[in-house]
Amino acid sequence: MTKIVVVGSSSMDLVVTAHKRPEKGETILGQSFKTVPGGKGANQAVAASRLGAEVHMIGCVGEDEFGKIILDNFKKNGVHTNYVKPVTHIETGTAHITLAEGDNSIIVVEGANQCVTPDYIDNALEVILSADMVLIQQETPEETVEYVVQICHEKGIPLLLNPAPARPVSQAVIEMATYLTPNETEAGVLFAGEEPKEAMKKYPNKVFITEGKKGVRFHDGEKEVLVPSYPVEAVDTTGAGDTFNAAFAVALSEGKGLQDSLAFANRAASLSVTKFGAQGGMPTRAEVEGSL
Repeated sequence: MTKIVVVGSSSMDLVVTAHKRPEKGETILGQSFKTVPGGKGANQAVAASRLGAEVHMIGCVGEDEFGKIILDNFKKNGVHTNYVKPVTHIETGTAHITLAEGDNSIIVVEGANQCVTPDYIDNALEVILSADMVLIQQETPEETVEYVVQICHEKGIPLLLNPAPARPVSQAVIEMATYLTPNETEAGVLFAGEEPKEAMKKYPNKVFITEGKKGVRFHDGEKEVLVPSYPVEAVDTTGAGDTFNAAFAVALSEGKGLQDSLAFANRAASLSVTKFGAQGGMPTRAEVEGSL
């Protein structure tokens, strides 16, 4: 069984469904409201566990009801929580999600995720150094991302950086990360002033630009390649990117080739949007393999 270590955020998703998004100053009636565990780090950890990996989460929650629910959810999904610390001085992070017009818009409040600092990472070095693959995103402090990327680079541990939410990333981080998986918007921030095509060509087999239902694009050293996604009837696109990243990391760490890993990740992501909630639709290994 491959060992995945996820460094990242754990949040409670507060999800409103409506027929449209309100305009500035407008009040509308929504259709439903639900609270479900989320956060990019937590989503990727749960997805990787459902896909058959041994998963260890490194992160922080508040010592509140949301934090307890998140920890409980990790345990139910087989994610190890030895390095998920409840903190007393700040609340659990939240994501405020509006589902409308066939897509989602999200406001993230970091909360306890700010406590995932380089010092906190030092306490989890043992599990990081034993990983087959480390997954990290950008809902934790910038210096933490840089610190983890540097550790993995120096120790020869493969690391996949999902640069979301979008923010500038240093050239050193880009060079040291093993894999980068921006969407089209994030690629524009990551490679400011550079066309995505040029960035992919400059970093062959390293930069993978996700394009939603179109699939994922990269450069193989000779040519640009589009690995298409799978057409489905989308119910909720929240968490599709997290499912993609988790599945890609699992497949790569198991020794699958790039295109097979991307096809596996695309299929997992396509299945994830057919049910409600970031984690609600995340498929099992059997479901993905049975539909490929």
